[in-house]
Amino acid sequence: MNASHPSVHPVEAPPLTDAANNVPRLRMKDMQGMPGTLGGLALRFCQFAFAVASLCIMATTSDFPSVTAFWFQLWGLELLCIFCVSYLVAAVGLQSLWSLTLAIVDIYALSVRRCLRNSRVVSLFTIGDGITSTLTFAAACASAGITVLIDNDLGNCAQNYCTRFETATAMAFISWFTVSPSFLLNFWSLASR
Repeated sequence: MNASHPSVHPVEAPPLTDAANNVPRLRMKDMQGMPGTLGGLALRFCQFAFAVASLCIMATTSDFPSVTAFWFQLWGLELLCIFCVSYLVAAVGLQSLWSLTLAIVDIYALSVRRCLRNSRVVSLFTIGDGITSTLTFAAACASAGITVLIDNDLGNCAQNYCTRFETATAMAFISWFTVSPSFLLNFWSLASR
């Protein structure tokens, strides 16, 4: 029997080298809104603008230094009102400084084309955004509660600057709303390492 036998020609495997085992890891493209991107810079400017708007609205009332705009006699509730107004001013003041500082860092990173993906830098941004956003949100909620109490429940808004304080509170909420994407993107970037 003369049957033909197929011939097998083995293919040699390429030699194993260190270069084949140490393939460089590819990083995901920077998402807009992360530090060092144009979206991140836009978010920082919005955070800064709304925090400064809230601060300026609070500071332009004629009796802001004495905080008498929220003073009224109701079982010693004026202390709570003074605390909420001072807390809002302090929170948006801190938010504006933090956002301005990070906007300057973003401008620098964009101008020298540097990536801000260092884990220490991202963790610093994440912690700072988390703290400032929590403070801003808590202050805006406290001030909103006081303005609702004075305006709706007590009907004592004619003697106070309720519309200004409501506007300042709204600006603080919008500032918090623009900090949230920055915090979430930084936290996501930190968690995905």
